[in-house]
Amino acid sequence: MKTILALETSCDETAVAILRGSELLASEVASQIVEHEKFGGVVPEVASRNHLIHAPRLIECAKGRAKIDMLDVDAFAATSGPGLASSLMIGASIAKGLAIGFGKPYLAINHLEGHLLSPFFNNGHIKSNVSLVVSGGHTMSILVRGLGDYRLIGRTVDDAAGEAFDKVAKLLRLGYPGGPEIERHAGSGDPARFNLPRSMIDSENFSFSGLKTAVRYLLPKLRGDFLADLCASFQQAIVDVLVRKTIVAAQKHNVVLVTMSGGVSCNEELRRQLRDACEQKGFEFKSAEPWLCTDNAAMIAFAAMLKLESGFASNVAEEIDPNLALVSSG
Repeated sequence: MKTILALETSCDETAVAILRGSELLASEVASQIVEHEKFGGVVPEVASRNHLIHAPRLIECAKGRAKIDMLDVDAFAATSGPGLASSLMIGASIAKGLAIGFGKPYLAINHLEGHLLSPFFNNGHIKSNVSLVVSGGHTMSILVRGLGDYRLIGRTVDDAAGEAFDKVAKLLRLGYPGGPEIERHAGSGDPARFNLPRSMIDSENFSFSGLKTAVRYLLPKLRGDFLADLCASFQQAIVDVLVRKTIVAAQKHNVVLVTMSGGVSCNEELRRQLRDACEQKGFEFKSAEPWLCTDNAAMIAFAAMLKLESGFASNVAEEIDPNLALVSSG
């Protein structure tokens, strides 16, 4: 069985994981939420500086937890994009250095492919499916035919769903990140109180900028106790769009499986409603475990393991790509 050490530093989470075959030996994550919360978003310079501090410590922690030596590692992997250039560079440089130093293969992994494959974690067989990848920076539906065989169905033309959550949370003076805060307040709210727009509802693509703008224009008119109802109404508008488009895509492409991954897929209401919709329409539903949905290195190690087993390896001279695409349209 092969052993892979992977790093994930695409944004503000520093993560290291060690995977041996299908067994996750270690998964370490250092969050930077506290550092960025006061700015209301991620500051690239702060993020990269913290990656430099956390990465060496997390590697040692992972080695200790896994009870292995670096000589036991068969390949080193890192996220090569998309993400913040100054953050990606840290993880990729460390993985490349280790690969060169120990004479082992290096694998450059697409962050979005890590999310895309994460519902199959510890299961090497990637079944044909329509996948919803929904996070702070990305919202897209993808037809997956197998490992490396992906076709873009639709993507956001403006704000991603997670970005909309963060921006509306900021308008409401809630904490950062905004998704969990809005979800918390929405739990006691009435999702039918405010009639918010469901943009591009009949398109394969997504748009959430208009929804955010609708909340901005509505806020000055509101009085009294409205926070929970507004959060619930906003959340439901996003869920309605994501569920409808995913089901339509699954029907159009004649698959039997729907998968979901990415940070926003931690939202329990989204999980429940998409699962229920799949059951009603006769689709199997598989979502990544919540701990795999936010940025982590375990999903990067898993994607790297699948690629290594298929004979893939990267050139250590390969550059990071902050705008790396997973698939092209068409």
